[in-house]
Amino acid sequence: MSDATDTTTGTGGGGGVPAPRPAPLAAPPASMPAGPQDGDMTAELEDAYWAVHDGAAAQATVREVLGRLPRITARIGRLAWQADRPATLAVVGCQLASAAMSAFGLMASVAVLRELFAEGPTPDRVRAAVPQLLTVVGFLAARALLEAAVAVAQARVTPKIRTALECEFLRLTAHVRLEAVEDASWHDDVHRASDRGLYFARQIVGQVVSLASAALGLLGTAGVLGILHPALLPLLLLSVLPVGAAAVRGARNRFRSFMRWNALQRRVRVFSWLLIDVDAAAELRSDTAQGALLDEHRRLTTRIAEEDTRLGTRSAALNLAGRTVGGLGTGITYLALGAMLIAGWLPLAAGAGAVLAIQAGQSSLTRLVDVAHLVYEHALWVDDLLAVQERCRRLLPRRSALRAPDRVRTIALDDVGFTYPGKDTPALDGITLRLHAGETVAFVGLNGSGKSTCAKVLAGLYEPQRGTVRWDGTDVSGMDAQSVHAQVACVLQDPLRLPFSALSNLTVSTGTLTEAEPQRVLDAARAAGADEVVAGLPGQWGALLSKRFRGGQELSGGQWAKIAVARGLYKKAPLLLLDEPTASMDPPSEHAVYEAVLRGRLREDQITVLISHRLASVVDCDRIFVFDAGRITESGSHDTLMALGGTYASMFTLQAGGYRPRDTTAAAAAHHGTGGTPEETS
Repeated sequence: MSDATDTTTGTGGGGGVPAPRPAPLAAPPASMPAGPQDGDMTAELEDAYWAVHDGAAAQATVREVLGRLPRITARIGRLAWQADRPATLAVVGCQLASAAMSAFGLMASVAVLRELFAEGPTPDRVRAAVPQLLTVVGFLAARALLEAAVAVAQARVTPKIRTALECEFLRLTAHVRLEAVEDASWHDDVHRASDRGLYFARQIVGQVVSLASAALGLLGTAGVLGILHPALLPLLLLSVLPVGAAAVRGARNRFRSFMRWNALQRRVRVFSWLLIDVDAAAELRSDTAQGALLDEHRRLTTRIAEEDTRLGTRSAALNLAGRTVGGLGTGITYLALGAMLIAGWLPLAAGAGAVLAIQAGQSSLTRLVDVAHLVYEHALWVDDLLAVQERCRRLLPRRSALRAPDRVRTIALDDVGFTYPGKDTPALDGITLRLHAGETVAFVGLNGSGKSTCAKVLAGLYEPQRGTVRWDGTDVSGMDAQSVHAQVACVLQDPLRLPFSALSNLTVSTGTLTEAEPQRVLDAARAAGADEVVAGLPGQWGALLSKRFRGGQELSGGQWAKIAVARGLYKKAPLLLLDEPTASMDPPSEHAVYEAVLRGRLREDQITVLISHRLASVVDCDRIFVFDAGRITESGSHDTLMALGGTYASMFTLQAGGYRPRDTTAAAAAHHGTGGTPEETS
């Protein structure tokens, strides 16, 4: 259906003030670059709808990142809890126990050092340290087992979160109202949520677990240092803060580098798509344009290589600076620790344990910074996914206990109006009509006149913004929307092409891909001429209609049209809508379909609405409605409308004239302004 187009008049119509004429176009220069040449090669690219959150972590302050982490952790925890409670409890419990084992292991290591540095012969020191060594080994083994348990529990809960989110996402997007699907902004949101939100929803669970592990490890280290000596806590800060600052700088630089790399790759992909695209292949070859595109591609890739080198050099310099600052902080920390040992504030064993703890703290903080930035940015994508799901819930069709009837005698539209979002001119403006069981009617008119929009309103795909649609006197707006859709069969100009079996492509109209009523299927296929299509397929009804599968078959446009008509006829709905169903068929096939629809109907009480620009196909319809600018301007049988001599008669006469042989002698004489013979005018 194709009436979702702008129905406003052009600049030269409607009696409005014409637009000012542009200045005459000057000749172009003899040479001009095909695209941007200098400066930032990423600056000219528009931000892609699917990249709105890329680099967010690089732009956020440390306070913003840290401030959001508790909320992010809580949200992921709720998702995990809903997906698998036992596995979630196992992750949390094992993670806490693992952190405790790490801290206890560090304390046991200090005990080992204390025994080794105690007074006495060396063999005695080693023998005295054996119990503590075994304790350290025990803690390390317990920690390894607990981390394995965390991994197993995480492996259970992560796929369940992804599955739950994906199933709910697809359920919602598959059922939203049609006008939402036709909204470009909705498409952007949904594709972004599908491409990025679902992907990062799977990644973020493990990242939150790593974040918690790093945070608990840092807290455990601080606890151990506090037990050894409270004065060691400031030393931990002195050691880890420079490392943390360097880690933050490095993480942000990596994010910015990735953003630039991604944008540059988008520039290059333009050429990749053009060079391998099947739609562009014929014209590229006939124009011998491949060389020009390859030259431009080579120019860009050379520039991108230079950009990559520059970014890599800058990243190396930043990493060196960060490590230098971190090294200075660590050096100052060790000097202060040495001073404490010389002053006698710490025994030697405690000092050695402090070194181990500080190194562990630095490692935990670096990991915490890296993972925190990932979690922050990826959580934005998960939030985006959940927001899109919530938007889809608000766009679901109405649910009601009142169901649409299996049979309908009369469908009435009273003063129906409908305007597409973002449009000023209504697509339907005061439509009133009555359709009766067993009747075949046609909607005709120019493109954008309202034909297809009216059909969508009849089908319950659009809800009228003014007026009512009634089935046997009952307002459709009070019925369950999905039950209305179940009683309408639509056959469109560009039909659905399911990559399943030929049989599934018919039975899907009744809500199943696997179950069929054999004789009903055969009757529908014969009526539409699809029986010959299926009979010629290897495997016939079981043939897969997609080249994606081994042995799959590809149908022509006309063959798909026959399958689509058969699908609509198989549904046996009380209302059958056909919107240019035979546009891609050859004349014999088109004639056979109209014979089936107009005279060989499978359900005698069916209301059939035919939308067509080929007026010869609507001659035998019981009534014809002529649409113009969202209104019905004429209605009646073919003979009545021809006698009226209005818009329909003009359009029919114009089309019929195209099939009459032209008088070439008269046409040539008129062209030359003479009455000469054919020989004289040829």
